Amino acid sequence: MPEPFDALRRPSARVEPDPDFAAELRDNLRRTILNGAEMTTTSEAPATTAELRSLTPYLAVSDARAALDFYVEVFGAVRRGDPILMDDGRVGHAELAIGDAVLMLAEEYPEIGHVAPREGGASVRVEVPDPDVSVARALERGATLIRAVSDSPYGRGGSFRDPFGQRWLVSQAAVSAPAPASPKPGEAMYFTFQVPEAEPAKSFYGAVLGWQFTPGSVPDAWGFSGPGLEGGLWAGDRQVGWKLMYAVDDLAAALTRVREQGGRAGEVENHPYGTTADCVDNQGIEFWLWEKPGS
Repeated sequence: MPEPFDALRRPSARVEPDPDFAAELRDNLRRTILNGAEMTTTSEAPATTAELRSLTPYLAVSDARAALDFYVEVFGAVRRGDPILMDDGRVGHAELAIGDAVLMLAEEYPEIGHVAPREGGASVRVEVPDPDVSVARALERGATLIRAVSDSPYGRGGSFRDPFGQRWLVSQAAVSAPAPASPKPGEAMYFTFQVPEAEPAKSFYGAVLGWQFTPGSVPDAWGFSGPGLEGGLWAGDRQVGWKLMYAVDDLAAALTRVREQGGRAGEVENHPYGTTADCVDNQGIEFWLWEKPGS
């Protein structure tokens, strides 16, 4: 009985691949080799949040392959796909992701006026985590220093001209200020200082504590800054003293508890900054309750 593999074996036959596929494969290999890609391993391109914006720089450089390497090493740029190569071997188009933006570049094409600047020229501002490190790397790789990295009112940064004629303003990426924390239930988040007459109080506390006053939204009411907690001054025939506003996560439930404990709960009022209600505790002291919008 013959061996199954011997019986099923066929002689090797030459296969002619699809011409379009073969041409595309040759072109991909050619581009990979010309760009100096590592051929021994494969890896996925790092994910970025970069996308095209309303304004995207498009540079003309004297040596696109070297420029791509330079921007990757100096700015931490990430290549977006393979460069497009022209028939004469020049890079016709290439893209890099830097932060959340895209940088485009191409080799010089004097025949269409696409040339790198020789002197002067525009500058491109780029934000990096550490401008000292980026500028130092650029100088190590042949850049010319225009302005050393230093601190200024608008941040830390410096500038240089790269080996391909481009001017760069390198700045430290701005650190976003954390959003103010929402007041916790029971936390005092506003107060009104109730006084018999506004002008004597403004004069006294302005001189003694340095409070500064701005007109309020109702008669005889003033906003002021100074004590840290946001507050207002309100004059008139009412209880004198501090009237605090406390945050709650459920105003209706809190008003029910006020009544259950012997206090008085006023009408609910809707404002752009949230829902409030005037209250009086079981000893006659006035206060407010506040629920943030959308609770």
